[in-house]
Amino acid sequence: MASFFFFFFPHKIKLQTLLLSAAFLSLIVAGSSSQPPYACDSSNPLTKTLPFCRTSLPIKLRARDLVSRLTLDEKVLQLVNTAPAIPRLGIPAYEWWSEALHGVADVGYGIRLNGTIPAATSFPQVILTAASFDENLWYQIGQAIGTEARAVYNAGQAKGMTFWTPNINIFRDPRWGRGQETPGEDPLMTGKYSVAYVRGIQGDAIEGGKLGNELKASACCKHFTAYDLDRWNGMTRYVFDAKVTMQDMADTYQPPFESCVEKGKASGIMCAYNRVNGVPSCADHHLLTATARKQWKFNGYITSDCDAVSIIHDAQDYAKSPEDAVADVLRAGMDVNCGTYLKEHTKSAVEMNKVSISYIDRALRNLFTVRMRLGLFDGNPTKLPFGQIGPDQVCSRQHQNLALQAAREGIVLLKNSAKLLPLSKSNTYSLAVIGHNGNDPKTLRGNYAGIPCKSVTPFQGLNSYIKNTLYHRGCNYANCTEATIYQAVKIAKSVDYVVLVMGLDQTQEREDFDRMELGLPGKQDELIAKVAEAAKRPVILVILSGGPVDISSAKYNEKIGSILWAGYPGQAGGTAIAEIIFGDHNPGGRLPLTWYPRDFIKFPMTDMRMRADSSTGYPGRTYRFYNGPKVYEFGYGLSYSNHIYEFTSVSESKLLLSHPTASQPAKNSDLVSYRLVSELDKKFCESKTVNVTVGVRNEGEMGSKHSVLLFVKPSKPINGSPVKQLVGFKRVEINAGERSEIEFLVSPCDHVSKASEEGVMIIEEGSYSLVVGDVEHPLDIFV
Repeated sequence: MASFFFFFFPHKIKLQTLLLSAAFLSLIVAGSSSQPPYACDSSNPLTKTLPFCRTSLPIKLRARDLVSRLTLDEKVLQLVNTAPAIPRLGIPAYEWWSEALHGVADVGYGIRLNGTIPAATSFPQVILTAASFDENLWYQIGQAIGTEARAVYNAGQAKGMTFWTPNINIFRDPRWGRGQETPGEDPLMTGKYSVAYVRGIQGDAIEGGKLGNELKASACCKHFTAYDLDRWNGMTRYVFDAKVTMQDMADTYQPPFESCVEKGKASGIMCAYNRVNGVPSCADHHLLTATARKQWKFNGYITSDCDAVSIIHDAQDYAKSPEDAVADVLRAGMDVNCGTYLKEHTKSAVEMNKVSISYIDRALRNLFTVRMRLGLFDGNPTKLPFGQIGPDQVCSRQHQNLALQAAREGIVLLKNSAKLLPLSKSNTYSLAVIGHNGNDPKTLRGNYAGIPCKSVTPFQGLNSYIKNTLYHRGCNYANCTEATIYQAVKIAKSVDYVVLVMGLDQTQEREDFDRMELGLPGKQDELIAKVAEAAKRPVILVILSGGPVDISSAKYNEKIGSILWAGYPGQAGGTAIAEIIFGDHNPGGRLPLTWYPRDFIKFPMTDMRMRADSSTGYPGRTYRFYNGPKVYEFGYGLSYSNHIYEFTSVSESKLLLSHPTASQPAKNSDLVSYRLVSELDKKFCESKTVNVTVGVRNEGEMGSKHSVLLFVKPSKPINGSPVKQLVGFKRVEINAGERSEIEFLVSPCDHVSKASEEGVMIIEEGSYSLVVGDVEHPLDIFV
């Protein structure tokens, strides 16, 4: 490591400065094996002379002092993700790129899981965790990941503590290969996920407001913005220009990021590869500075996606030269480049007067501020607030139980004809697990996964219940170009029950790879049908996938009694699936996205419009705007219990939103009166909040953890109004035969508003309904 430091050592440094920092170097080199690297060693006399090492000073002043001491060459080298050491100041190397999407992962450059800590808890892929509709669970997962991240750092196995997660892009198109990484298609839900997860990983309280300057780990909202196409039909994310209306930007694409920044207090943002309305995201001053920093008060660093700066010149032809690309992103407000482009071209951009050093200094102040908030400039980290988090807190029993809980609560029961499930543990003597996903631990993880503490496959989980359990792969791979149907049928005929574990894996959907079809690949449908026909009793079908799959043939096949969607359920996925099948857990997950029919592929992924267009037959996207046929709806999910809803109380059924100081309401083209949300101050909006109490009765024989979803819908959707939209959700535990009440606060400004065509939030006068399950309650709004 010492030679690495000298390779980057600036030529202008004088010999005496090199000698003065020898103590720092020795500490950094010694720390590379088992001790985490840090700056500002209190045992070195030089520390006392450096204001950036004085913890009594505000971090803002410390960062400014540090940056003022750097040469231009040193500054340039700090603008990329792999930032070298600055030995003369005792500053160790730092790696900005680490990943922790659903567990600490060794996917980026910052983390290695090959030392004292060889693995980390692998939680379910985000799309399945989201299906729990449980903010507290999301927060607990964030907490666990933040703790394990700090433990890995303390063990000397991390070069950085900035994690590029969560992915909060809207899962707009069912073919998107990275949709699995997201919380789904609803902006309110995605925003709430981001807030809970970010607060957990960074060390904030679940209700927020207790973060302060100290970060346990740093979270990053990505990919900013309107990014949801990777590689489809010859179009790649690197050159795609997303044409997005102001209306869709305001009420679909931007709200999750606004929540992540304003409420979650995320310390990082990643700008995306794509252009939005012609402008590369990383070169968009309106996006990065005017919106994120000024409007949302973002206080952190902004990184590019990897090589997103280079493509501005090399692929998109937006910038005329590399130096122009560098100038564009720095002036826009980006701080660090994942890649090497800024290292290679920033100095020449300065020498050519294309960008001022002041923009570089601003970027570096943002970067060093985050490193200081992580405690990396406060001396020996073992003596700091998070210094005692050790290897025993990685893969702890508590965290592994949480991974199992997340899988249990996310799995969605899609079909259960004649109450086939749960199976009897005492009356089931033999079982067959058939399918390529039945015994593959890697499939359980999804993408951006680290090394799990352990893995339990569906076959292993079911085998723990029924010892006489056979396994047969059925398909060669997920693409199922070859299927051993004859052997599978023979096995199916020989056992009491068959569990088919089918679906997708990372060969079918992943980063840089979108799907072209929505059906099950290859011969999977044929295998399923033949096995179901041959089996003694109706079979159970388990689908592993991130995106939705058109399984209509299975849905309507009477020989398929039950269907479970298990996402990519993480290290404990097999245990959770088995517990549900044998009734040790009552499923309560709900789909976080619409499942479209396979002919939806006739609509191009490149069409970013959310709203339907009747003049062209375009059906819109997501449950809020889509008007076409569905395989399953957003929020759909069965249980072994029957849950009965009622509106116990609604504080107001008629709302008058005429603010005494507001201007007269305008009329739109359809003569519908409306109010601008901006005209209604926060106090007035809060005074109009509707208190809604929903009663839920569990009319079943099993206790349940049940998610209650509250929607609002207009009586007549017009002018691009959502068909309905989620206004709240809560997870509640109800014993068999008992009743529970859940309270919601419905704000007309937040929940009943929509975006106008100009991207301005408005509330339209009219009749609405509050909806939970199949029960409705009227809500009339007058402006």
